[in-house]
Amino acid sequence: MLPPAPLQLLNLPWLTASAIDVAVLRLDLIDPLISGNKWFKLSHHLDQAKRIGAQGVISLGGTHSNHLHALAAAGQRFGFETVGLLRGNPVQTPTVRDLDAFGMELHWLGYAGYRARHEADFWRPWQTRYPHLYPIPEGGGGLDGALGCADIVRQAQAQLGALGWDDYHGWWLACGTGTTLAGLVLAEEGRHKVFGAMAVPQGHGVAENVSGILGAGVDERYELLDASRGGFAKTDAQLLEFVAASETQSGIPLEPLYTGKALLALKQAVASGRINSGTRLIFVHTGGLQGKRAVSPRNRTA
Repeated sequence: MLPPAPLQLLNLPWLTASAIDVAVLRLDLIDPLISGNKWFKLSHHLDQAKRIGAQGVISLGGTHSNHLHALAAAGQRFGFETVGLLRGNPVQTPTVRDLDAFGMELHWLGYAGYRARHEADFWRPWQTRYPHLYPIPEGGGGLDGALGCADIVRQAQAQLGALGWDDYHGWWLACGTGTTLAGLVLAEEGRHKVFGAMAVPQGHGVAENVSGILGAGVDERYELLDASRGGFAKTDAQLLEFVAASETQSGIPLEPLYTGKALLALKQAVASGRINSGTRLIFVHTGGLQGKRAVSPRNRTA
């Protein structure tokens, strides 16, 4: 088990001016390598792998994948085999070099091969090749990934008293697949609304993933907002300037692709009057700081 994430008040001028209280749950601090929401999404999958006697796990992601990075680090730390199926053609990135160093066996699928990951028979040849490994969906998704995120709610609620809070009005977090959001909705059971700032544009499957996990009849318990700024992994000058200013003002490190986009979306919601004065929100810092190494001068703008 990793240590609990601290819950800290977020001090930013625009929140103070609007009389809105935000506490940030620092999932980035639970571990330097197995960081953020990734550990929570992996926990139930790893329990399942252990239950069936698997010797390790196989999963997939991109060349800057926070999911594969956490999974490979966990495999090295806890002594189980890991295999990663990567999008695209062989390339060296800081993340890929870490995956190699952590001992993950890598296979490159190309782009067409990676797009086939949702096909019904995608896993068949890999399970034939690695019958001793447990397959984990992209990003640690699915119901097992969501169930592991219930502990995020428990960790935050256990610390409310230290902030002088007796309650809060909702959650705010970045969404890549929607798995973490679905887990918070399940754990909350309708008590508090969950707002998901999507780091990918509409139509990239987040809404479908969430509804697939949660089922029908719970739409009022969460809300998805487009915070992608034109596409996954796309940034622009306004976003990068906002992230840099927010880091300086709050003292909290951010990355632009998830937490930065989610925080900017919150600022915009506050400015538009969508979030009322007196509101208390828990903002989830989903980690992913290792991916910040990919934001190089050549890809900082869309």
